[in-house]
Amino acid sequence: MSFNRLQTMRDNIEAIRLALRLGVERRAPDAQEREVLGRYAGFGGLKCILNDADSLMDAAKWSKSDIELFAPTVELRQLIREYSKDDREFARYMDSLKTSVLTAFYTPSPVVDAIFDTLKANGIEVRKYLEPSAGQGVFVDSFMRDYPNAKAMAFEKDLLTGKILAALHPNSEVRIEGFERIEPDYKGYFDVACSNIPFGDFAVPDPIYATSKELAYRQSTKAIHNYFFLKALDSVREGGLVAFITSQGVMNSASPFVRAELVKRADLVTALRLPNNTFSDNAGTDTGSDLIILQKHSGKTALSADEEFFVQSVVDRDSKAPTNKYFAAFPQNVICTDASVGTDPYGKPALIYKHSGGVDGIARDICLALDESLKLRLNKELYNSQGIKSPTPESIK
Repeated sequence: MSFNRLQTMRDNIEAIRLALRLGVERRAPDAQEREVLGRYAGFGGLKCILNDADSLMDAAKWSKSDIELFAPTVELRQLIREYSKDDREFARYMDSLKTSVLTAFYTPSPVVDAIFDTLKANGIEVRKYLEPSAGQGVFVDSFMRDYPNAKAMAFEKDLLTGKILAALHPNSEVRIEGFERIEPDYKGYFDVACSNIPFGDFAVPDPIYATSKELAYRQSTKAIHNYFFLKALDSVREGGLVAFITSQGVMNSASPFVRAELVKRADLVTALRLPNNTFSDNAGTDTGSDLIILQKHSGKTALSADEEFFVQSVVDRDSKAPTNKYFAAFPQNVICTDASVGTDPYGKPALIYKHSGGVDGIARDICLALDESLKLRLNKELYNSQGIKSPTPESIK
């Protein structure tokens, strides 16, 4: 099924309408309503919703390619205004929508299932799970399916998406605020942090990191993806796992600084390069992304050969496209059936990977590659022994 922008808009509006109504009525959704909420897909890739859409006159400013979304955008704004207490709350909703447009690209369920199913199959037991950028909760759903007795804490900064997340997950701790608001009590608390994190040069308002003596912490507040990695490593216990889907920019970036910091604090379990069509059906975007899994290991004294590769980005001699030495060393960790040279969203040379098997084929190959990596590189002794001693803040019930 290809990405249909108009259908996505309609589904999103109905889900938002229902979530807002459930909030007023102070009740949980029934089975049918859960289906409506579950069709919410965020506004990633729908930039036109930020165009002026307050009256019919504004339609003249819209491009031909976007005009079909003008009426639903008007409806969306009217809906939000109707449920806003005042202009200030309306402005907060609109601001959060703006951020969502830039960062919210939801991961297909089979891909997320592949991650948690493979962790479970390799004997990884999880009692406390952190989702720092939850969207409407596809990672939480997959996690709770494999670990039904565990506790999940999910953050979602976008106000509208957060309401849908909370309605869908009444038994999880849902926090409608940014991940930077997590309390110091949770340092070293979680077993696993797993998410598709936002990417970009968005500053993060974390006063503790911004004023830290450590350069890595201070620098990370300038780019949200770097911040999420370091903050998540702080939030998991010794031996715990951070498994993030992120833009290829983390591994391709010319600067090795953040990659070096990550493998100074954690062992690299694996990195998988996902095909560009991973998100095509869900979000209509063909962006390149990677799955990076780290195991917290404080006080390590040396890097493995894999980690030495991971730190080094390179430019492919023939295509002039950036890549990472790790994938040259482990080509089996590039999940694809076809590779070609193309351009990235900024018109620069890029290696484009496609998978002819669609989302299910991608998920199957992720399982195989991840299973092999976990068997080779996961330190289960460290994971299991440290798990027994993990702290329990009194604020967790």
